[in-house]
Amino acid sequence: MTVTRERALSASLEDYLEAILNLSAGSKVARSKDIAEVLEVSRSSVTGALRTLAEKQLVNYKPYGFITLTNQGWAQAEKVVRRHNIIKSFFVSILGVDPTTAGKAACRAEHALGPQIVNRLLHFIEFATANNNSGLDLAKEFTKFCENNFDKVGPDAGEQI
Repeated sequence: MTVTRERALSASLEDYLEAILNLSAGSKVARSKDIAEVLEVSRSSVTGALRTLAEKQLVNYKPYGFITLTNQGWAQAEKVVRRHNIIKSFFVSILGVDPTTAGKAACRAEHALGPQIVNRLLHFIEFATANNNSGLDLAKEFTKFCENNFDKVGPDAGEQI
């Protein structure tokens, strides 16, 4: 199995790309201090990551300057954000997890789940939420199932399994 440049990025570097994309959505640029704040890391950690991303030609970076994504970096960041959004959507719309918890969990899972699994999650979301001939809403039925069959002790109460 060959490793593409996309998959060669660490979870941490993918988080940086995602943060830069989100920060630059309005202004088209990001700043080092804003990245540090969003990711809750030191400015020196941001500098190291930006140097690595610049070497991989994913960002345009000069010390003390604005940070922008290259076309390749933009494409890579969009893939990370798409994986994140699909996983979060699955957690919220299918499993009934609150959006804040789902977002945090999706941030961790987006790096571990490969494209085949993420695509299957997307297809399951579409399947479960689509109008079907039986009229059964799988997402709602699953939420009811959880509410009726599980106490507030256990996984739904936050207890680790």
